[in-house]
Amino acid sequence: MIQNSIRELVRYGLATGLVEPEDTIYTTNRLLELFGLEEPEDAETPITADKEEEPRLVEKLEGILKDMLDYAAEKGLLENDSVVYRDLFDTKIMSVLVARPSEIIRKFRECYAVSPEAATEYFYKFSQDTDYIRRYRVCKDQKWVTPTPYGDLDITINLSKPEKDPKAIAAAKNAKQSGYPKCQLCMENEGYAGRVNHPARQNHRIIPITINGGQWGFQYSPYVYYNEHCIVFNSKHIPMKIEHDTFVKLFDFVKLFPHYMLGSNADLPIVGGSILSHDHFQGGHYEFPMAKAAVDTDFTVKGYEDVRAGIVNWPMSVIRLAGPDSDRLISLADVILEKWRGYTDEAAFIYAETNGEPHNTITPIARKRGGNYELDLVLRNNITTEEHPFGVYHPHAKLHHIKKENIGLIEVMGLAVLPSRLDGEMADLEKAILDGADIRSDEVLGKHADWVEEFLPQYKEVNAGNIHEIIQKEIGKVFMEVLEDAGVYKRTEEGRKAFGRFVESLN
Repeated sequence: MIQNSIRELVRYGLATGLVEPEDTIYTTNRLLELFGLEEPEDAETPITADKEEEPRLVEKLEGILKDMLDYAAEKGLLENDSVVYRDLFDTKIMSVLVARPSEIIRKFRECYAVSPEAATEYFYKFSQDTDYIRRYRVCKDQKWVTPTPYGDLDITINLSKPEKDPKAIAAAKNAKQSGYPKCQLCMENEGYAGRVNHPARQNHRIIPITINGGQWGFQYSPYVYYNEHCIVFNSKHIPMKIEHDTFVKLFDFVKLFPHYMLGSNADLPIVGGSILSHDHFQGGHYEFPMAKAAVDTDFTVKGYEDVRAGIVNWPMSVIRLAGPDSDRLISLADVILEKWRGYTDEAAFIYAETNGEPHNTITPIARKRGGNYELDLVLRNNITTEEHPFGVYHPHAKLHHIKKENIGLIEVMGLAVLPSRLDGEMADLEKAILDGADIRSDEVLGKHADWVEEFLPQYKEVNAGNIHEIIQKEIGKVFMEVLEDAGVYKRTEEGRKAFGRFVESLN
């Protein structure tokens, strides 16, 4: 079986272009070595594959790797036969098919000479072919769209990240703490073998780019929450900071790749992303719901009459700047950021700081639309109270049964990344509703009881044919409320007036 799996994996490499025909014997020998084998069973029969076979072999990859991992477990090549150790080993397997970074960079630049689109198309396919992006896991994510007064919201339940088993969790706890790489966004991840508490990245490649005169890395997210979900990160391990240079970097990238948008998480806890210790952005070839939302209130800032400015019809508090000159947008963004950092409006419960702790920051997103550049500035505040210990402008407690985590850049733009636990919980909840079970007394489902009692009476008929659609629709509504909670200015008459006071303060 292992001999056939090796042949099939080499054929996969040939079909996808990871392996050149001249490298067939070399690649086969590397795989034999990895599995402790001295020779192939059928050395006389050449290994070949053409482009037409690629779709079938891509579909077979998960099975090929499974067979290889089963063999490795049987022969004691795995420390433990669990998903964490299997992921470490199959990344090692795939690394045999992957060229050195310099070769990938050379190919990327050759494609870029044709067009930026050709370069990203090559690199995105490459990142999937190497199994750095595991197609067979990403396709398991649940995705749907929920209509709202703000437009359609994108909802996903993330199933791409494997759940760690208890043995791996225990091993990670007892493992020696290493400072290398310093985090999962560092350049040193490229080619790293990984360990029980850090993913393997032997099949990972990074494209170096220059933005704002500094060296940065360009890669894709292994979990691709949306089309061509990329990460752009500082070559140095330095913390995130929203400032003038942030806006410059965003637009420098958009000028390199005009078909991509790029945004930054905020730089404060609660309203920031999961990794604040390493300066980075996220972008991609995708139009988010917020980008589709229109401006419903225009305004002008004195001295910037050439820049179109307005408040976006969105549950969070968004100012959109637009115009042909990115430098003018950056200059006005500097004014807005500086004003917001120090802005207090007690009547609207907005405090720039309390006890010396700053609360106001911005989540910025840059894109190019036709001949104009756009910069969306999402106003954020991370103040907490006894009533809202996780944050006043954070999902409130009644929504935590669906979403408790921080609202970062991706959610701000209208794409919900919901925890994998909801996949099983919602399936069980659908059954419980149809069976008329006592949801409140259920140890796992009880947290959803108030929610179910609130929405269920709104539906005249609930049956096996519509229950799944109903649950998805209601989850989408919860996400809309999540965004409304995270908005510093509510979409009410009082909230609009308060937002107006901030806008007036810019003049």
